[in-house]
Amino acid sequence: MTFGPSSYVSQVDLSHHLSSEARMRKPNPMKAIWKLTRRKPNMVSLANGDPHFSLYPIRRIEYEMASVDQADPVASWRKAGPSAPSTKLVSSIYEPCALPLQTGLQYSHGAGLPDAQRVVTDLTNFYHNPPDHVCTLALGNSDGIAKCFRLLGEPGDHFLADEFSFSSITNVPLAQGIKWASVKMDEGGMIPEDLENVLANWDPERGRRPHVLYIVPCGQNPTGSTLSIERRRQIYRISQRYDLMIVEDDPYYFLQYDSSSASSTESSTPFVPSLLSMDTDGRVLRVDSFSKIMAPGMRLGWITSSALFHEHLVSYTDASTHHPHGFGQMLITELLAGPNGWQIEGFDRWVRSLRAEYHRRREHFLALFEREVAATGFAEAAAPEAGMFVWIRVALERHPRLRADRRLGPKAARVGPRTNGAALMEELFERCLDAGLVIMPASIFALPVDPKYADAEDPVEDRLNYLRATFAGTEEAMEQGLAILGQTLREFFADPDADEDEQKSMELA
Repeated sequence: MTFGPSSYVSQVDLSHHLSSEARMRKPNPMKAIWKLTRRKPNMVSLANGDPHFSLYPIRRIEYEMASVDQADPVASWRKAGPSAPSTKLVSSIYEPCALPLQTGLQYSHGAGLPDAQRVVTDLTNFYHNPPDHVCTLALGNSDGIAKCFRLLGEPGDHFLADEFSFSSITNVPLAQGIKWASVKMDEGGMIPEDLENVLANWDPERGRRPHVLYIVPCGQNPTGSTLSIERRRQIYRISQRYDLMIVEDDPYYFLQYDSSSASSTESSTPFVPSLLSMDTDGRVLRVDSFSKIMAPGMRLGWITSSALFHEHLVSYTDASTHHPHGFGQMLITELLAGPNGWQIEGFDRWVRSLRAEYHRRREHFLALFEREVAATGFAEAAAPEAGMFVWIRVALERHPRLRADRRLGPKAARVGPRTNGAALMEELFERCLDAGLVIMPASIFALPVDPKYADAEDPVEDRLNYLRATFAGTEEAMEQGLAILGQTLREFFADPDADEDEQKSMELA
C-alpha cells in the first residue's frame, strides 16, 4: 500500500452501499482548491484566509516521550518515574523537524495533513498490508465510527452487531433512524453460524436486509472475546455472500496476550490478522486509534478504507468536523517519522512491551479474582485474550430467589424473559454501588431487541448475569474492588428475602 491507493484495484462495485446523504453531499470547493496548491513548488497564494505563521503566539513545541531503546521500554518508563530514559521531539518553525509548526497549525484537508496521513498509512501497511486502501484521519475511534455509520446508513436500516456491544457506539446511529439486529456470541466472540442465520432468515417486513456489520474483533467490549483467524475468515466469506460492509473497530488490536499459563506475552507473539488484511473487495472500513496505546485525550485515530469510501469520508469531514487538530498530527508525525522519533520499529517495540505490561495486570486481576470472588462459588471468569476487560459470569442459578417459571402463570406471555434474572442483577448492581464499587452490568450493553423477532427460547434478558470489570487501573483499585465484589456476592446470595416490588411482579406473572 502506498500513500494513496495501490496499483491493485478491487473489481467489486460497492457504491450502492453509500447512504443518500453521502451521495448528495458535494465536495467542499475551497478544499478542492487547497489541494491544487501542491501542483508545483513555490506557488504564490492570494486565495487563503489562514493567519500567517509569524503571528502565531507559538514557535516551538517540545514533547518528552519514553525512550524505546530498552528491551522493555514500558517497564523502564513505569518503574523509573521521573528518571526514566526519554527522548525529546520538537515541532518548530525554525528547527529541522518532520512536520514544521507553520504547516501543522494551518488549515488542512479532510484526510488530514499529508505528512500525518502518510505516517498512519505506513503504520497500517506495516501491520495489515491491505490492497487498494487509503487512510483518513479522524478525531479518535468514536468520530471515525460515527462517520462510517453516516456514510452507510439510511433511516429504517438495521445494522448488525454482537448482542452485547459498547453502548456509547451502538447509540450513535439511533438518531439516524437506524436499528440494530443482534448476533449471538460465545466465549470466542460473534458466532458466524448465527450471523448467517440472521441474514438467511431475514423477514422483509422489517425492512431491507442488513448491509452493515459492526464488529470489535480483539478484546471485544464488554466481553473481552477475540475472534479466531478461522472465525474472521468465516465472517468475511459470509459478508461476501450477503454483500455486507464491515466496520472493523479495533482499538485493542495491540493488546493481544498469550495464555494465562505463560508468565508474560512474548515480544515475538504475532498479532492475529485483521479483517482489513483479508479484504480483497474493499468492503472493510477499519477504525484505529492511539487512545489505548498512547493517551485517550489525544482524540486522534484513522479510518482505512477503499478509495471510494475515502473520498466520501473526506467530503463529510470537510463539511463537518474538518481535519483533526494539528497538535496531535504533529506529534505522531515527529514520533513515527521525525529525526529523533521512535520510527515504526520503535513504535512496534513500545506496543509489544505495553501488552506485556497489560498481561501482568491481567494476571494480577485474575489471581485476586480467584481469591476474593471465585472462592465464593457465586461467580467465575476466564482470561481474555486481548483488551482491558474481564467478563464475569454471576451464578444466578444458585440464587434462592431466582424464578424460572415466569411464563407458566395464566397471564404469562410467550415471549420475553423466562426468569427474574434481570431484576436480580439490577439489585446486585445497586448493592455494589452501596458498598462503594462501580462495576458495569451486562444490561447496559445488551442490544435492544424487537419483541416480534426476539428469540423466544433463549431471550437475551435471561443472559444478563454478567458484569464487566477492567484490569487497566491500579493494583490498589483491583484489590479493593474485587474484595468488595466478593463480599457483596456473599451477602446477595445469602439474602432469601425478596423485596416488595419483586414479589408483586412475580404474583402478576
